[in-house]
Amino acid sequence: MAEPVDGSAATPGLAPPLRVEPVTLDSWRAYRDVRLAALLDSPRAFWVTWAEATERSDEDWRSFVADGPLVWLAWDGDRPVGTVGLWHADDQPDDEVHLVGMWVASGARGSGAADALVDAALDRAAADGRGRVTLDVARENTRACRFYLRHGFALTGETGTMPWDPTCDEVRMARRVG
Repeated sequence: MAEPVDGSAATPGLAPPLRVEPVTLDSWRAYRDVRLAALLDSPRAFWVTWAEATERSDEDWRSFVADGPLVWLAWDGDRPVGTVGLWHADDQPDDEVHLVGMWVASGARGSGAADALVDAALDRAAADGRGRVTLDVARENTRACRFYLRHGFALTGETGTMPWDPTCDEVRMARRVG
């Protein structure tokens, strides 16, 4: 198990400390469950729909974890409460990576889980020699936009729309790492 995230130690006797761990083949089911919960809770935040994700087989999920982007889970004791990933697109510069799939369960928002997840992704991006991390966020999700601004991301001026919902405008944000 990973060490507790700095600054997030729980009150003694009340709850275990928050931790962030990479998703592995041993934790693919927990990742699947968190991802499906995220797609139900915040459907306009992701490029995949809940319906599409539920059609994936167990082998698809295991393959995604083994061969897909790097993903992490935030854990509150034995309960996964959030996730984030890093993905490098084929058309992206080598020194850049996308932060993707960011989500924290409503009951864990404000707990430090989101901070810990983003910190883990940014640390890994820097360790991998990436100089820049980008992300796309729905313009309407002002809470997420403010969160990313607090973490040093800035608007790039680039915009787009959700692939499956052209009414959902997205803005691109980026920050330097390393």
